[in-house]
Amino acid sequence: MAAHELAPHSPAGPTAPAAEGGEATVKTGGGQLSLTAFLHNKRAMGGTLIIVALGLFCFVGPLLYHTNQIAVNPLLQNDPPGAGSPLGTDQFGIDVLGRLMVGGQSSLELGFAVGLASTLIGMIYGAISGMFGGVLDAIMMRIVDTLLAVPTFILLIIVASMYSLSLAVIILILTALSWSDVSRLIRGQVLALRPRAFVDAATSMGSTRWRILARHMVPNTLGICVVTATFAVADSIYALSALSFLGIGPPPPFADWGTMLTGGVDNLFNGYWWQVYPPLIVLVIVVVAFRQVGDALNDIVSGNRTSPVRRRARRRLQIIVPLSSRYE
Repeated sequence: MAAHELAPHSPAGPTAPAAEGGEATVKTGGGQLSLTAFLHNKRAMGGTLIIVALGLFCFVGPLLYHTNQIAVNPLLQNDPPGAGSPLGTDQFGIDVLGRLMVGGQSSLELGFAVGLASTLIGMIYGAISGMFGGVLDAIMMRIVDTLLAVPTFILLIIVASMYSLSLAVIILILTALSWSDVSRLIRGQVLALRPRAFVDAATSMGSTRWRILARHMVPNTLGICVVTATFAVADSIYALSALSFLGIGPPPPFADWGTMLTGGVDNLFNGYWWQVYPPLIVLVIVVVAFRQVGDALNDIVSGNRTSPVRRRARRRLQIIVPLSSRYE
């Protein structure tokens, strides 16, 4: 997995007390990651609404729109969009709209599983490494360096060429190779927190390193964890679609958007556009939505909540004001 660069963080303080109304906030580098800040961020809310809508489409849609996604029907092969099939049928006579729903279930399940698992492992590993330091930190970081040197996608291709991959195996491989990026970010945050006064105060009061780790260090890294988890979900969905597009994903009857693209591209030049564009558009939308949420959360965590338009206007003012002062 490619590591995503987060906005720089200044050393953070301890977890902030609950805000009025019982809302918990977490102090991070330059801002507070809270429900209020999230709800007031248009990019975060827009991406979240798209993700929720796609989740309902994939998991609730099949309950309302019943299709047969297993049996092959030669009489319905390559039918264009119509009354019976709003998005037409594929080369096997399977309804494309129903296929989009079922394929999205696999993609979202894998994305959330890898995102949560890799973030949790990386958070624990990086926090322990940064808190204890010394020889333990050196050994643990060499393990991370080794994992970072492994090309994830190439390894998946090699394993897929030797064995028949299932969704669970892909989740395990992606998780095993993704948590190292998170651990480095968490370790850096913990190293920035260690010299803080609240750590010395907790130590003087008899708190052990494990207690400081659980009560202070981990809560102050939650902002970074949330940001990296959203990027991990998007990367995992993209990786599964790429594997299936190359024909080395899980075997049938497994369905996902990448498999739909593989079959659709073969028939694209025959004019069967409905077999390519719907899965391609949905795949782009879901990946962009998760990245938008990740970028918005990164702005909140770093304290940069100013919109891009206002930032550009502020830069123009900074240029105009010094120039105008020459004529005063």
